[in-house]
Amino acid sequence: MAGSKRKKMAKGDVVFNAVIYTFFALFVLITLYPVINILAYSFNNYLDSFRGHIHLIPRKFDLHNYVDALQLTGIRRGLLTSFARTVAGTITSLAANALLAFILSRKKFPFRRAFSLFWIMTIYVQGGIIPTYILYSKLYMRETFWVYIIPGMINALYVLVIRTYMKSIPDSLEESAKIEGAGYGKIFTSVVSPLCKPVYAAVGLFIATGHWNSWFDVLLYNRHTPELTTLQYELFKLNLVLRHNVNDVKGSFSGPPRSVKCAAAVLTMLPLFIAYPFFQKYFIDGLKVGTIKD
Repeated sequence: MAGSKRKKMAKGDVVFNAVIYTFFALFVLITLYPVINILAYSFNNYLDSFRGHIHLIPRKFDLHNYVDALQLTGIRRGLLTSFARTVAGTITSLAANALLAFILSRKKFPFRRAFSLFWIMTIYVQGGIIPTYILYSKLYMRETFWVYIIPGMINALYVLVIRTYMKSIPDSLEESAKIEGAGYGKIFTSVVSPLCKPVYAAVGLFIATGHWNSWFDVLLYNRHTPELTTLQYELFKLNLVLRHNVNDVKGSFSGPPRSVKCAAAVLTMLPLFIAYPFFQKYFIDGLKVGTIKD
């Protein structure tokens, strides 16, 4: 009887595992198919791509699409602006969020609960697009590079994540530093921040991804300033041209072909694919907030 139950349970486990693996395999296929399809088009000959029906592999392999994509003036400008925006925005935002989180994590700070509630409210209560547009116009930030950096420098969610991680650091470390004569600035830079590398890496990756993929603020504030365009905004404009070509009843063609646009899309994804493996370890550790115990 025991042996038959084991066999039945073993068969049930096999069926269950087969269903689970099949489900996740289909999920991965559905998730990766658009990316693989874009890759196939980007490496396919641009004349042959007009025929369509390219799915997982290119029909006629060609690298000229990437050369043509990089020759587009908007793509070159957008690449430089996106890189500068991502680097400057990530450094300034991470520093500002970390400093604010450090202040709110200090038990002796008298207004930490009131300020914490204030920052939490900003997650749920916002002014809206039109008041925000008017405010940035009054502050003379439209058609400037700083509209990408200053408004989003503080994010309440990131502050809460970093603060939670800092609160899990043993108080004995701070007390030892105070005995040695260290002030709060020294404690933040030499004691707390080195221990917060995992959460800094996780939050920094989120911030960098947000800056790199942003395009809507360009449309709102800098669409008439070509030198401040971003890579994602240029990809957005190329996509509009592609839709226009598809819906044109005359079949006329304007703008770069689809294969070149797919190559531009791959260029926008490539930096994140390259950077993520280097931050993967810290990224996973940083998401385990609150696991350190005194």
